[in-house]
Amino acid sequence: MVRLFITTASHPPAVARGLPIELECDANTTVADVKALIAAKFPRFYPARQKLSMKNDRAGLADEKKIIDVLGEKGEELQVKDLGPQVSWRTVFLVEYGGPLLIHPLFYHLPQLWYGQDVQHSTLQKFVYGFVLLHFLKREFETIFVHRFSHGTMPLRNIFKNSAHYHLLSGLALAYDVYRPKFSATSSYITGTIREDKNFLWICTGIWAFAQLSNLSTHLTLRALRPANSRVRAIPYGYGFTLMSCPNYFFESLAWAVICVMTGSLAAGVFAVVSTGQMVLWAVKKHKNYKKEFGKEYPRGRYAMIPFIL
Repeated sequence: MVRLFITTASHPPAVARGLPIELECDANTTVADVKALIAAKFPRFYPARQKLSMKNDRAGLADEKKIIDVLGEKGEELQVKDLGPQVSWRTVFLVEYGGPLLIHPLFYHLPQLWYGQDVQHSTLQKFVYGFVLLHFLKREFETIFVHRFSHGTMPLRNIFKNSAHYHLLSGLALAYDVYRPKFSATSSYITGTIREDKNFLWICTGIWAFAQLSNLSTHLTLRALRPANSRVRAIPYGYGFTLMSCPNYFFESLAWAVICVMTGSLAAGVFAVVSTGQMVLWAVKKHKNYKKEFGKEYPRGRYAMIPFIL
C-alpha cells in the first residue's frame, strides 16, 4: 500500500475545509483515482476542480499516471489546488456559437430597431445571412456529434472571455455592419456593382461551400483518430493533411475571407484578421507539438496552416 498525504499550498479551499487528509492507495491507483477519493470526502470538491501536483511543484500530474510511478512505494505528500467552478468544453462551444445564431436574426429581421428604418435586403445580405447561420449551425452540430475533447472542462469564468470573441465580433459587429442600409438592395454601394452580380455571388458561394465541407471533412478525420473518452494522439493523414498540420484552420479562414471579399465589410475584415491570427498561433503550436511528439515519423514537408507559406 502507498500512503499519501494530501495538503494545500495555502489555506484549504472553501469546498474542502477538512484538508489536509491521509489516504492509502494500492499499486494500481492513478491520479484520477486519488481525485475521486478526495471528492468522496468532499463532494463539492469534484475531480475537475482539482489539480494534483508534487510538493512545491506547479506542474499538474496527468490523470492517467499511476501514483506508484510518480512517488514510489513509500508515498509522499501531494498538494491539491482548487481550480474553481468548472464548465465542460462542450458547453463552452455551444454558448460561443449560439451567440451569433441569436444575434444575426435580430439584426436581419428587426432593422427598425437598430437603424430606425426598414431595409430592403439585397441578394448579398441574404447570402451572407445564410452563410453565417449555416456556419454556426455546423459548428453546433460538430460540437455535439463530432468533436472529442482532450480536456473535459475549463474554469467557468473563462466562458465570458471565450464567448466575447464570437458574440461581439462575429455577432454584434458583423450583424450591425452587413445588414445596415449601406448594403441594402437600393444602396449605391450595391446597385450596379459586382456585389449584385449573381455570377459573382454564386462563385463566392461555391468557394465558401468548398471551404466549409473541407473543414468538416478534416474534423471527421481528427475524430476518427481519437477513441472516445481518451487523450490518444496520432498522426492525421488524408484530405487536407498532406500539406498542412491544421487544414481545418486553413479552410475556416478561407470561408471567412470569402465573406470579406463579397461584402467589403470592415467588421468582417476585423473578425477575419483576429480569428485567423488566433488560428495561426494555435496551428504553429500544434505543428511543433506534432513534430516533437512523433519525431522522424511525422511527415516532412507539412506546413502548419498555410501551404508553402506557414
